[in-house]
Amino acid sequence: MSTWHVVRVPDPERWGQLPTDGVLGVQDLPGAVARIGLRPGDAVFVRPDGTVDTGLLDFVRSKEFRNLERESKRNYVTDIRILLEFLSSRGVSWREATEQDLADFRHWRCQAPENPQRISGTKWNREASAFTKLFKWGKVYPLPVDVSRREDRAADSVSARVSWLTPRTWGLWSDVGLRGHTRAGVAAPGWESRTEMRNTSFVQLLLSSGLRRQEGGSLLTFELPTQQLRHGRYLHGRIAGAVTRSKNTRTFYASVDAVGQVEAYVQSERAWAVQRAQDKGTYDRLPMVRLVTKVTRGLKPKVEWVDADGVVGGQELSRLGWRERQWLFLEGPDGPEPAWLWLTEQGLPMAPDRWNGVFRGANLRCEEVLLTGEERKIERRFRLAEVRGKTPYATPHSARHSMALYTLILLNELFESRYGLSKQDRRDFAQLFGDPWWLVKTVLGHSDVETTKRHYLAPVSHLQLESILAAAETTDEGKDVEDLDDIFSRLARETVGIQDIDALLGAAG
Repeated sequence: MSTWHVVRVPDPERWGQLPTDGVLGVQDLPGAVARIGLRPGDAVFVRPDGTVDTGLLDFVRSKEFRNLERESKRNYVTDIRILLEFLSSRGVSWREATEQDLADFRHWRCQAPENPQRISGTKWNREASAFTKLFKWGKVYPLPVDVSRREDRAADSVSARVSWLTPRTWGLWSDVGLRGHTRAGVAAPGWESRTEMRNTSFVQLLLSSGLRRQEGGSLLTFELPTQQLRHGRYLHGRIAGAVTRSKNTRTFYASVDAVGQVEAYVQSERAWAVQRAQDKGTYDRLPMVRLVTKVTRGLKPKVEWVDADGVVGGQELSRLGWRERQWLFLEGPDGPEPAWLWLTEQGLPMAPDRWNGVFRGANLRCEEVLLTGEERKIERRFRLAEVRGKTPYATPHSARHSMALYTLILLNELFESRYGLSKQDRRDFAQLFGDPWWLVKTVLGHSDVETTKRHYLAPVSHLQLESILAAAETTDEGKDVEDLDDIFSRLARETVGIQDIDALLGAAG
């Protein structure tokens, strides 16, 4: 047997009810785990013989690994476990691994025809980063793999997570996947979703703002944008640095309509979930509750609270990570209620990664409605391209990519068609306010505009936007040829990766 297992340390509120006589002879298991330096989310590698690998335990607690983001640590642990199983099948420990072992492993993962689940170059580069970190920490020399060596990196690395849906396609995906509509555009008989308003308003907020899943998913109720821009179509707020990838607080923008949908969710669906939880005493049984007593304003807003034991505390809002935010409660009309914006049916904070399940469910529903029974029997990865092209597919990050693409096209349409700027005018405008690429980069919170072009807007990064919009100006009779929907439809036909409703419904028909 070569199967390795990974056990992760639970968050404090997820230990559950432990046996009074202890676990495996340990009376206070959470305390024992904390005393050896393990933190919530840390991984414990269990060998095939059922014993803990103490070397890997030290690696998990090392500064080289500890300083990674929790999601990165989870991904690295998953990658390392697969390598450990491969090495164990050869009777080799990870400290004895050679360059040949890693070359054979890479061949199996990326190229071997007999492997039905080969990975992309992008995925291999992530795995190689994890292995490099482990082997360097363990002083395994010569390094079996080193991601800094060109020969150890994949040449075909491209972002596999990038996907774009046009605005109308998002409408189809939401109607079918989240609202339970049929192909005819009406609610299916018997359709019932107690979280429909929560799910649709979350998607609209991400589409409007370009926030990442964790950024939008960890908002507090008092962080919803309330300050209107001068012309009133958009609101702006601040996203805390602790929940961003860059760890820098930034301004974000969301449309009045999107924020209005979120507010409607707060006043109805969310309020009902809170009321049910209060009636059941759910919040009284939580192990960690911090009742907010004050939220200061200014450049560095601070949250002050008191916990169940009467201990007073506080922290800058920008420094509160998403786990700490789940402990914050506000005094409502009927008792304490979560400050966390997005709640489960049980009235508890919904962890950001649970949105993946919401999107997955919507994708499956779209397949159920738009594909035939025979087509659905084929596992998605084995379906032909023409079958996959019949149904929209979205992830939380697709909303961010789509918002970037939509914003870029809209900005250029304004520059080219509505403002009628000459080349000199555009050059002057760019010097004053930045060109459309720079503006989109700023909205997304990227530090480098090349990241915006290369990873988020690949469909148009190689095109002259003037040529995209040329047909959208006027005919000889002075009539508009295309609106934005038409521009997106044409762009989807001319480039790879953009999902558009015309192509989807045409294929499905």
